[in-house]
Amino acid sequence: MPPDIEALAEQVFVALADPSRRAILAALAAGGPATATDLACVLPITRQAIAKHLALLSHAGLVTAELAERRRVRYRLCSAPMQVAQQFLAALARDWDGCLDALRDHLDRGADEPGTPETQSGERRTA
Repeated sequence: MPPDIEALAEQVFVALADPSRRAILAALAAGGPATATDLACVLPITRQAIAKHLALLSHAGLVTAELAERRRVRYRLCSAPMQVAQQFLAALARDWDGCLDALRDHLDRGADEPGTPETQSGERRTA
């Protein structure tokens, strides 16, 4: 996997690791673009803390800042980095799925062979 995709996925995972940042993303997903003040009205987080979280979310590319009325800044969700993180996870899952399938097949073959502990006791292990 290209290093830039891995680095972007890492930034997304770091951003999503914090429950406050996940709450901010959920609020933006539910209510659309909002300012830090708007978010502070609906979340149990101070406006200053929200601003710091929004800066990290912006750095990860998960939100974009846009100027609104009276020089206020509204934040909008950006899904592209999340899609990159999903692709990263899907690639890892494919790698693990193949290994786990091979292990299951190996264990199933071993359980079917005579003289193995599993077949001697009459029990068969399942993966």
